[in-house]
Amino acid sequence: MCLHLFHLFSTLFLFKLCPICIVPQNRTGDSEFFLLGLSDDPELQPLLFGLFLALYLVTMLGNLLIIMSITSDSHLHTPMYFFLSNLSLADISFSSTTVPKMLVNLQTYSKSITYADCLTQVTFFSLFASLESLLLAVMAYDRLVAICQPLHYLVIMNPRFCGLCVLLSFFISLLVSQLHYLMVSQLTFCADVEIPHFFCDASQLLNLACSDTSINNILIYFLGAIIGGVPLSGILFSYTRIVSSILRVPSSGGKYKAFSTCGSHLSVVCLFYGTGLGVYLSSTVSSSLRKGAVASVMYTVVTPMVNPFIYSLRNRDIKSALWRVVRRIA
Repeated sequence: MCLHLFHLFSTLFLFKLCPICIVPQNRTGDSEFFLLGLSDDPELQPLLFGLFLALYLVTMLGNLLIIMSITSDSHLHTPMYFFLSNLSLADISFSSTTVPKMLVNLQTYSKSITYADCLTQVTFFSLFASLESLLLAVMAYDRLVAICQPLHYLVIMNPRFCGLCVLLSFFISLLVSQLHYLMVSQLTFCADVEIPHFFCDASQLLNLACSDTSINNILIYFLGAIIGGVPLSGILFSYTRIVSSILRVPSSGGKYKAFSTCGSHLSVVCLFYGTGLGVYLSSTVSSSLRKGAVASVMYTVVTPMVNPFIYSLRNRDIKSALWRVVRRIA
């Protein structure tokens, strides 16, 4: 097993050095890829198209307004809002990875997706899901420093350090996405591939491949545990320290003010990891793969849409900046 893992990582290293030299050994022949979506009922297709188009437009508009509000208001040029604007950008990208293709298939009554597009979806879905997980962990650390070390906050969370955190999160996510790409590109499919989902998911493709995927399954679960478990552990550690610090505040008003600064972030963390865990449990417990696809809607579509509302409704500064942006546009 160790030799297989070494071979996989060494192949990735060579692929980075010379991407033209290594061609994925994937002999799919004339096989076609089909996304079965959420329903086969043709009468539901227009309804689903209208619903997901509305959700996608709200996601784009809400997150773009958050970014515009933060960039246009000098009072919001702080580490917390810098990370929030990057999270909104990740939400836009995360939703744009899956929803547009689903809308095209619903509108054209088509289920097909090219092999190249499927690989692209796997890569970018992994990239932005990992990036969002890491950004949430960085934002938890930001709240930890703000509450536990308020006098040193601006020194610790300086612009250079904040930019480095975002860049490091991106490059780690990029590495994880390239590993997912490499795993899927090495798979062999012997027949037409019917994916019981509305987007190409790496775990689904591993189940549908006719080649040996034992090592790939181990690696994909390992990457999931690292990119999900490590940031979540960091978030839990940060909030343990935060709660401990808040409880030592003598006045109840001080406790409320301290906790209100991280209430929105905690809500987003619960929504992101809660829906992600729901997707995993539904695919593990339920025998119906379509139910797993329905559960993924919450994770990939609803969560990126709700995040701007959580931050704007619970934050006076964001609401004021949003109102100024809306009045300027109007």
